Amino acid sequence: MKIKLIWIVMLLSLNACVSKKKIFYLQDVDSYNNASLTYGETKIQPNDILKITVGALVPETAIPFNKLNPLDLNQNTLELMKLNGYLVSKEKTIVFPSLGKVSVENMSTAELERYLEQQLTDGGYLKDPTVTIRILNAKVTILGEVNAPGTYEFTEESISLLQALGYAGDLTIRGKRDDVLIMREVDGIRKVTHLDLTTADWLDSPFSYIKPNDVIVVNQNPPKVTSAGYIGDIGTILGLSSLILSIVILVTK
Repeated sequence: MKIKLIWIVMLLSLNACVSKKKIFYLQDVDSYNNASLTYGETKIQPNDILKITVGALVPETAIPFNKLNPLDLNQNTLELMKLNGYLVSKEKTIVFPSLGKVSVENMSTAELERYLEQQLTDGGYLKDPTVTIRILNAKVTILGEVNAPGTYEFTEESISLLQALGYAGDLTIRGKRDDVLIMREVDGIRKVTHLDLTTADWLDSPFSYIKPNDVIVVNQNPPKVTSAGYIGDIGTILGLSSLILSIVILVTK
């Protein structure tokens, strides 16, 4: 009976340690060293808010094509810029000065910049116009087993998956690193993928960079792993070993 009890205690102590293979990220990342990077363009989607700035050879001629903040010309906060930006309709259009309703379907911000420059030139509105466009309300929602779940805004055209998880304070020890779910809407179609962050092969995935409005869900590990926890420092290991030794001494007397 005593021997069985000792074996049970030892098995419980072994289960208390989550395998490194379940915890460590990018375990084979060295094989991706010096790999070339591919940056995909982000397509404009309904409900995006665009900041469109127009310049010209004669700056004064571009004034009618630039929205001014009607609330306070001295304030230029992001929230005020959103209120005064171009909201993309469900039909994927915006209403632009002089040009009227403009379709942005299947366009990236760079493609829309070139299109507006061409239209302003061909229409005789401006000479040598320059157009710059930014998405003001780009955001990613991160849910589940992360330290700070929520919705995070970013000003870049896209961010890396690891950067997004960094915003949320990284995965908790209970987070399932080998099955992170990402949902993305592209041209009215919802796409879902599952990534294993313990390997590095997802670095070549189109989901390695987060797009505006993506949703990341980190599920919990199976009950046997989550209930076991993780030994993260030598003090914990020594404490557990001491407890096991005490139990063994007591049952063998």
